[in-house]
Amino acid sequence: MNNKFDALKDDDSGDHDQDQGSPKDSEKEKTEDEDKEQNTSKKKVRAMVVPGAGEHPLQYNYTFWYSRRTPGRPASTQSYEQNIKQIGSFASVEQFWRFYSHMIRPGDLTGHSDFHLFKEGIKPMWEDDANKMGGKWIIRLRKGLASRCWENLILAMLGEQFMVGEEICGAVVSVRFQEDIISIWNKTASDQATTARIRDTLRRVLNLPPNTIMEYKTHTDSIKAWEDFHGLVNASGGR
Repeated sequence: MNNKFDALKDDDSGDHDQDQGSPKDSEKEKTEDEDKEQNTSKKKVRAMVVPGAGEHPLQYNYTFWYSRRTPGRPASTQSYEQNIKQIGSFASVEQFWRFYSHMIRPGDLTGHSDFHLFKEGIKPMWEDDANKMGGKWIIRLRKGLASRCWENLILAMLGEQFMVGEEICGAVVSVRFQEDIISIWNKTASDQATTARIRDTLRRVLNLPPNTIMEYKTHTDSIKAWEDFHGLVNASGGR
């Protein structure tokens, strides 16, 4: 199991001085850089996590992620990707509980924070290949409901209760000051039968009142809204 709770700590990656050294120093630095690249490549091809002996395997492997940003500062796509931290991946029921039992509950988070749970290999970003043609169901919750709804949602997702094949990509809980938001992402926004089944299952597993407002938003629309907003911010001289 790839335990990466240390990833929640801030990265300490300051800029390095660009001193002009001797040719030998340059060659040494080049060799060191090549070694770093090789080590990075090895990390990238690391084998996927597997269930332990006697454990109950899940149908898909999943990865927990965490992100937090200062409100009022619109983040660029690049800074968002740098800000999102991988907590760890799991392949069995037992491995999931080892992570989940040590994680703070969404209702106890403060500020502008998000937990993401996505299938291993899928980044919780609109632009990811698995997500870019998809969308998400969004439910806005009053304060005090996020922890229960998040747990019910991810247990239903891990237990394959949505019955839509490989369509589910992941889920997100977003903690905000006035309200909390949960969403579930799927691959194909144009598949109305699939999105309708996800909606109905979501309503059932969360035990939502009939008058609960549920919004489906395609990632294409999300990207356009984000670009339009940032265009207005830049036009008005904001950052």
